[in-house]
Amino acid sequence: MSAKLPSEGRRADVSPPLQSVAPAPVPTPTLLVRGNLQRDLFRLGVVPCAAVALALTGWFTHSRLQTLEAAFDAEGQAVARQVAAMSDLSLYAGDLPALQNVANAALRGGQVMRVEISNSAGVYVTAGPKASSLAQLRMFTSPVTLREASRASAFAPAGSTAAGETPIGLVQTFRDTTAYARERSRSLIASIGIALVALLAAWASVRHMARTVARPLRRISRTVAALEAGHFEARCDVAEGDSRAAAAGLGTGRAHELTVLAHDIDRLAERLQRNRQISEERVREATAVALQRMAEAEQAALSRARFLAAASHDLRQPLHAMGLFIDGLLPGASPAQRPAMLRLQESTEFMGVLLDDLLEISRLDAQVLTPAITKVPLAALFDQLDAQHAATAAETHVRLRWSDRGLAVRSDAALLQRIVGNLVANALRHAPAGGTVLVAARRARGKNGDSVRIEVRDNGIGIAPIHQGRIFEEFYQVANTERDRRRGFGLGLAICARIAALLGTRITLRSALQAGSTFALTLPAAHAAEAAAPEPAPLAPTPLAGLHCMVVDDDPAILDGSRALLEQWGCQVECVATGAEAIARLGTGDLHFDAVLCDLQLAGDADGMDVIDAARRLQPEALAVLVSGATGPEVLQRLRHGGVMLLTKPVAPAKLRALLTTRRHAHAA
Repeated sequence: MSAKLPSEGRRADVSPPLQSVAPAPVPTPTLLVRGNLQRDLFRLGVVPCAAVALALTGWFTHSRLQTLEAAFDAEGQAVARQVAAMSDLSLYAGDLPALQNVANAALRGGQVMRVEISNSAGVYVTAGPKASSLAQLRMFTSPVTLREASRASAFAPAGSTAAGETPIGLVQTFRDTTAYARERSRSLIASIGIALVALLAAWASVRHMARTVARPLRRISRTVAALEAGHFEARCDVAEGDSRAAAAGLGTGRAHELTVLAHDIDRLAERLQRNRQISEERVREATAVALQRMAEAEQAALSRARFLAAASHDLRQPLHAMGLFIDGLLPGASPAQRPAMLRLQESTEFMGVLLDDLLEISRLDAQVLTPAITKVPLAALFDQLDAQHAATAAETHVRLRWSDRGLAVRSDAALLQRIVGNLVANALRHAPAGGTVLVAARRARGKNGDSVRIEVRDNGIGIAPIHQGRIFEEFYQVANTERDRRRGFGLGLAICARIAALLGTRITLRSALQAGSTFALTLPAAHAAEAAAPEPAPLAPTPLAGLHCMVVDDDPAILDGSRALLEQWGCQVECVATGAEAIARLGTGDLHFDAVLCDLQLAGDADGMDVIDAARRLQPEALAVLVSGATGPEVLQRLRHGGVMLLTKPVAPAKLRALLTTRRHAHAA
């Protein structure tokens, strides 16, 4: 009982402060330091103090209560023995009045509240009130024996015994335990109070110590968090007062450690701030250098573009003249001259293909091509491609198979034919003899609904993974290190990739060595029944005799070649070297031209667009065509905005003849 009461008192008084101090956990560095560290310091300080206080209080309380108990019992037993010693002769003699006096004398001492003296002979003497509740009384007994001096056998009644042998009676004294219980309660209350005072003192001391320690640590934590966030100007700013307070709570050494830690973090912050300033300065310098180099690169790119444009124009001019002369001389060449003329024509065509590919890339980069999106049936597209590549497949002994499955797509028919045709040509070039090239279409689920996936598969040697990321770069060829022009120039896939991006898709590749390759692209699906009908076959060439043409160019070779070729076709040709002369001839009113072929860059900084505009204004029925070797993006965008028909030098004679034939058909209609 004495051990439980102090423990209960501690739990009732100490637990609430513990609950009030512990804060709710918040996931921020500062509050974590405040909550966790302060709570741990509080626990480390209060728990040992509470344990020691409870142990000491319990031990002292137990000792005090035992002392009270022993004193209470000793007093009661002493009174009982005293009464027994005083009543031996009277009880032996049966002197009841004397026994009553002894009992009353014991009551007058105030130590007991009732005395009873009795023996086996029927003597019974009592003094004091009889208590109504025995629970408040404690009884003490003592036997009555004769003292040695009282032994007198002559006077001893019959049946008496000698002194010191057997008791002759019994004394019972009763003490009231109310005062004892009150004293016991006061002792318990005093012990609990002392324990609570000790616990409160420990709690206050530890709480003050935890706060004084946590305060500089909170500042250090906030500084570290600020440094982590990039605010390198933050400092701990631990004051001397905090250090002295921490020293009072933890000792000089511990306070010194906190101060050293704060100063170390401040020095770290200063170093980080200096490093950041140095890094920012270096970044600014590197940015300035990068901007300068970027400007130089842009200037170099512009210079290179201007150089390539000028070189392309200068190359196209003589190449265009060569093509005109070769095509004009080939019909009249002798059998001995014809092989050389054919080789010359082949070389000219290769150069024309390379320049056309470069022009195509320039047009795609300049974004002057606008796709005409229509519903394209894949059956008609595959038929045109089969007619185009069937001869090549037969020559290389490769089976060319088509599978359209009756599907149609929404795309630009000409651009799509260019992509698939290039992929088929590459597959035929790399497929082994006796192999198979499959062009198949199948439905696929795209992000924007139903789609059609067009795949071109071959069972050739495949493409190694190291090359798959670069095959869409310009002039990159895996197996043409000797740069054989008969195997292409490495521009086909680069052009196809740009056209695919223009159509809103991309070309994917799946390939492995000795396992073939599969190129694929995905396009929006269209209903085959609603797809546009295939374009009609081109009209058969018709004679151009009597067609009146004007050729405007500042290059005498081109004028001579154009005159010879057009006159060979039966046309009436008038060659003009300047733009002013051409505009003057167009405005005479006496001369009517069916076609005007004009160069863009004329002598004396004259612009061929002025001649085209004059032809449209003065002779609107004439076919106004701009023939130019300029391929710069700005030139292409300008011509596109002007809606001018453009033939890029070198112009294939067959292409020029087809254009003039359409003009003749328009006149016939």
